[in-house]
Amino acid sequence: MMGPTDISGRLAVDVQGVEGLRAQAAKDPDAALKSAAQQFEALFLNMLLKSMREAVPQNGLFDNEQTKLYTAMLDQQFAQSLSAKGIGLADIMVRQLGRAKPMEAGAQGVAAPQQKDAPSPIAAQPLEAPVSAPLPPPSAEAQAASSPTRDFVNRLWPHAVEASRATSIPPHFMLGQAALESGWGRREIRAADGSQSFNLFGIKAGRNWNGPVAEAVTTEYVNGVAQKTVEKFRAYSSYAEGFRDYANLLRSNPRYAAALGSGSDATGFARGLQQAGYATDPMYADKLIRILNGSVLRQSLIG
Repeated sequence: MMGPTDISGRLAVDVQGVEGLRAQAAKDPDAALKSAAQQFEALFLNMLLKSMREAVPQNGLFDNEQTKLYTAMLDQQFAQSLSAKGIGLADIMVRQLGRAKPMEAGAQGVAAPQQKDAPSPIAAQPLEAPVSAPLPPPSAEAQAASSPTRDFVNRLWPHAVEASRATSIPPHFMLGQAALESGWGRREIRAADGSQSFNLFGIKAGRNWNGPVAEAVTTEYVNGVAQKTVEKFRAYSSYAEGFRDYANLLRSNPRYAAALGSGSDATGFARGLQQAGYATDPMYADKLIRILNGSVLRQSLIG
């Protein structure tokens, strides 16, 4: 027979279980904290067992609503029994929540009685964060401010401005496309000996190219299917030469008239390049638009 404060055999999701936790919290906060942690562990195990049951087909000859009810009750007892022995989760919770001193209650947020107008102990003593708790990841803006993307933009900005004078393409549009083609400079095409090609726009060496080349593996889409191929790309002596050749390519080919005439419309520029056949990737324009309208490029330009 379960006593009035013995809640180890009752899940705290029912009314009597919650009242038992409240009564225990008033008499023995540490024991109440341990009981609450065990209840949470039991609920977790019960959810785990339920998920495992649902993953198995239950349309057999003896499967019906009544058997499902008894199975759920059995799983609840299994969860309660396992949590009594412990799988370690309750112990971790007790260690972490036990640091919230001088809070006099511990079960399900039940606070100890306080004198009127007395300051809240929780407000006076903030909960200590777990030592092992990871810091929240930095925002995209913060990453851009301290990452190589800003160096990439600063290094290439003068060349983009020069190419912009010849094409009327906004400089940051060209930087965005260079970022897409080269992975912000991390995947720049290199010759067999490892030397730089200064080719940030993936311009291939066609029949009319008489300069140096660099061979590299690239992904081409044939009828929408990605294929790896080895292609020859133009190689330059500097980024300035690479940007000038890029500007000349777009300016001298009528296919890129729509891209050149897009003005400050990032979407029009990206769509114009794809429609002109600049790349075979069917998602090329969408990828470029995300970069041109994204916070990483914007924050890199600010800095």
